Amino acid sequence: MTLYYPPVGFHFKVEVAGFAGDSQDSRFSDVSGLSEELSTEEVAEGGQNRFVQKYPVRAKHTELTLKRGLLKQSELVDWVKECIEDFSITPKDMDIKLLNAEHEPLMTWHIVNAYPIKWSVSDFSATSNSIVVETLQFYYQRFSVTPS
Repeated sequence: MTLYYPPVGFHFKVEVAGFAGDSQDSRFSDVSGLSEELSTEEVAEGGQNRFVQKYPVRAKHTELTLKRGLLKQSELVDWVKECIEDFSITPKDMDIKLLNAEHEPLMTWHIVNAYPIKWSVSDFSATSNSIVVETLQFYYQRFSVTPS
């Protein structure tokens, strides 16, 4: 009998189309926002006031949020700033890969047509002993999941 152990959630990497997959720009401490939800529309039942029907409308996705320690030089942040500051938006596909102990992908989330909508840096505090964290937030159209 083979025992199944769920994968760990701390071994992953993020690859953005057009950027080197093994650079500093693929390493993040947190990834969130990989979810999809079916929006519904409520319609009151005609002639029967006790019921409300719900009909599916479309799938929607939350924004993708990536966090990491602040990098002094980053091609990814250059692209983010180009999109936000210059309003020169070029959507890119992303792959979020959950890795096994041999650093091979277990599952890959393919993010389609992502573009940045927010870049922020954590607060500075002389009374805290923490690293500076940059947060990148992206809108995306959809994603698909591929087991490896």
